[in-house]
Amino acid sequence: MSTDPSLVIRGGTIVDGSGAAPFQGDVAVAGGRIVAVERRIAAKGAEEIDARGKVVAPGFVDIHTHYDGQVTWSNRITPSSLHGVSTVVMGNCGVGFAPCKRTDHELLIRLMEGVEDIPEPVLTAGLPWTWESFADYLGSLEARSYDIDIAAQLPHAALRVYVMGERGANREPATAEDRQAMRRLTAQAMRDGALGFATSRTINHRASDGRHIPTLTAEEAELTDIALGLKDAGRGVLQVVSDLRDLEGEFAMLRRLVQQSGRPLSISLAQTDRAPHRWRKTLDLIERASSDGLPIKAQVCGRPVGLLLGFELSRNPFFTHPTYRKLAHLPLKERVVELRKPQVRAAILAEQPADDRDVLMRIGNYDKIFLLGDPPDYEQPPQNSLAGIAQRTGRRPEEIAYDALLERDGTGMLYVPFLNYSDGDLEAARAMLTHPDTIPGLGDGGAHCGIICDASFSTYMLTHWARDRRRGERLPIEWVVSAQARETAEAVGLRDRGVLKPGYKADINVIDFDRLTLHAPEVVYDLPTGGRRLTQRADGYEAAIISGVITQRGGAATGALPGRLVRGAQTAD
Repeated sequence: MSTDPSLVIRGGTIVDGSGAAPFQGDVAVAGGRIVAVERRIAAKGAEEIDARGKVVAPGFVDIHTHYDGQVTWSNRITPSSLHGVSTVVMGNCGVGFAPCKRTDHELLIRLMEGVEDIPEPVLTAGLPWTWESFADYLGSLEARSYDIDIAAQLPHAALRVYVMGERGANREPATAEDRQAMRRLTAQAMRDGALGFATSRTINHRASDGRHIPTLTAEEAELTDIALGLKDAGRGVLQVVSDLRDLEGEFAMLRRLVQQSGRPLSISLAQTDRAPHRWRKTLDLIERASSDGLPIKAQVCGRPVGLLLGFELSRNPFFTHPTYRKLAHLPLKERVVELRKPQVRAAILAEQPADDRDVLMRIGNYDKIFLLGDPPDYEQPPQNSLAGIAQRTGRRPEEIAYDALLERDGTGMLYVPFLNYSDGDLEAARAMLTHPDTIPGLGDGGAHCGIICDASFSTYMLTHWARDRRRGERLPIEWVVSAQARETAEAVGLRDRGVLKPGYKADINVIDFDRLTLHAPEVVYDLPTGGRRLTQRADGYEAAIISGVITQRGGAATGALPGRLVRGAQTAD
């Protein structure tokens, strides 16, 4: 070693991210990079960590987040940074805040509010809007520091509205002139440091005023010109979320985008109750494309995407019941006093929902609503559902739900797995995870503030799949670490991280694997204007290190903020 290391991590079980078997050894860091990984390093570090009995792993790279707003007002990228994540990629699903003309601020806020459940008052108060172009947005982020690294993609909805104005918001077809402008701006965004381009083609994505996302029906010609913008720049990845209702036709179009641009593409994939076997057909198409040399992968998640219901949250099973609606405006503490009154309880339980069109809520389907617990159990058998409990106890499931939500002073939560749980277990998720043409993703960190809290996927992958699973096969820890460190990093062109190897960025986790515990989600009020959001903590992360700097010890932040904006693809020294 030519210079003395700034940090040496000693005696840990090294799970290096390559997929190789764990081994005992030391890791040395200098200049923000890993300089040695050996059985024994003689040189003494300026700082040392005793990792005996602990797992030493690379930082995780979460390629599917929505921190586009949070990074403009906060230096801590929580909850992701609480779960071993060292780099987040935002701008997914085609939503974001740049480029944006001054006249369109409200439109993009409504879109983010509707698609990603981030309240309008929070965004209005929090976003400084010191930018117009995508380059300006990146410049504003580069001036800030964080507890982890951040990277951005160019969001299609923002780009479309920027070029087309109200025509773009109304989903009118792009003209040839519009398409050429989008191609030019896309190429420039890639040169300025975007990791890629993201779009949405799902009817589930709507603005808070009910309008479909502007990108829903974008024509192939528009998508082709944008993809060619990536080709012009010679860099960048494509990210797509789509309903794939016309599976063969839609996928054929995605193939053509990759063929013409030469750029990698990933598409969100999950099991749905409406078509519980369609994911297999989609993977077959991806596998065929991969065998033809086309770099297409699916982003998948290792547990159900699940809604959280509660009196403190955006939804609960009674939120459209007439009696509950009369109380919904009250602060939680006052509302709980009313909800505990026997006559109020009886009235709500006697009523039917006034509006049952909220399909994602599965109102009345208590076969798919569970008590979550702490630590939470995301793979419960069907007999543990509220319907199953009701059958065993002779109570109505509505009564069980009502009483559970009143626990802990009205902060109790229920869990509704609405993706990846059609079979009542996680075997479909396991098959998707372990397919060679998939990568872990879809945690949506920074989004769904009042109904979903899945940014903890990285911890769950370790606790459930590598250690605790009882209802099926587990996965080796070396596979789990590699999947969400090296493979996710490489998928978006970040080849300087995700592996503990000399020359790579010193993003490292020291984990007490035996003690690693994922706690139940909880509500905090730390957004601008005191806005509410769900978060989730974990015990067992003994140290988090970003660019060689310790940012957390024993789960507590050190105050160090070495995280920075990552501009474009990266390579190891």
